Amino acid sequence: MKLDSMPITLTQCGKTFRGTRVLEPLDLSIGAGETLVLLGPSGCGKTTMLRLIAGLETPDAGGQVRFGDDDVTALPIERRKVGMVFQNYALFPNLNVRGNIGYGLKIARVSAAAARERVDELLAMMRLQAHADKPIGQLSGGQRQRVALARALAPRPRVLLLDEPLTALDARLRDTLRGEMNALLRELGVTTVYVTHDQAEAMELGERVVVMSAGRIEQIGTPREIYYRPASRVVAQFVGTLNRIAGQWRDGALVTTGGKLDTHTTRSPGPTELFFRPEDATLADPAHAPLRGVIEQSTFLGERTRLTVRGAAPDTLLVDVAGRIELARGTPVGIAIEPQALIALA
Repeated sequence: MKLDSMPITLTQCGKTFRGTRVLEPLDLSIGAGETLVLLGPSGCGKTTMLRLIAGLETPDAGGQVRFGDDDVTALPIERRKVGMVFQNYALFPNLNVRGNIGYGLKIARVSAAAARERVDELLAMMRLQAHADKPIGQLSGGQRQRVALARALAPRPRVLLLDEPLTALDARLRDTLRGEMNALLRELGVTTVYVTHDQAEAMELGERVVVMSAGRIEQIGTPREIYYRPASRVVAQFVGTLNRIAGQWRDGALVTTGGKLDTHTTRSPGPTELFFRPEDATLADPAHAPLRGVIEQSTFLGERTRLTVRGAAPDTLLVDVAGRIELARGTPVGIAIEPQALIALA
């Protein structure tokens, strides 16, 4: 069931509340049918941006929001033809599942026959047929989430806006529903803006990810670009676990306390630091490894073991190895890192 989709353009959209700037003026373009994730910690401005797109807030003077060729800056949410799912779902407790899903159709004065057909279609899509006549209070968290999504989709919105819709669920259910939502959004092809502080959600759901901090956009890119080529320390440290290596450039290599790391990077010589992800390091013979330290802690995590290594860098390093490896505290180890896995940040 493909929906009509609409590109979104934000131009110099900032927001000030009671004299405090919570969103710096920014430009952002979202493609028709794209799923874009706004990722960042609480208070970074991501929900404010979503509310500007929805029409629940208006940008500061000079800001503009466009859906396709239409300037919707001054239009309220009910005239923008958007579907929105809130963190608490905002379902009507006095209506059953069918009534909740069909609420927007009733407000739009869709005929009873057409509304019933549409609601039946969504009940089937969300696997809620057996719950159609149940009150909301009898549903599980996952079922409520699907009702909220069905209600948002019922009027065939041009834009779908999701504000941390999985936050209230337990971890296992969140993982399951994340996969289901990913498949559904790809099937629908509707322009979607998804707000989250959870990097796993961002990586799985986003075709592109916007990383935000302190009311600003830090980086826009695919999940792989954000993870492997972060544009700043803010991005690198917020997305995934990061290890820091310090040193000085000499003869085209980074010299550390353990030796030389051939980085194959084009970064100019001078003060710099390199970073790497725990999964990008391997254990090596301490006698010949560029980084050498001792095991401080070994934590078994099932499919992998996370080693905490001290003495190899200014900070302790985290290294992920195959789960069956067992190393005692105090064991000397060497660490090797592939050059392409190193992240250079000034």
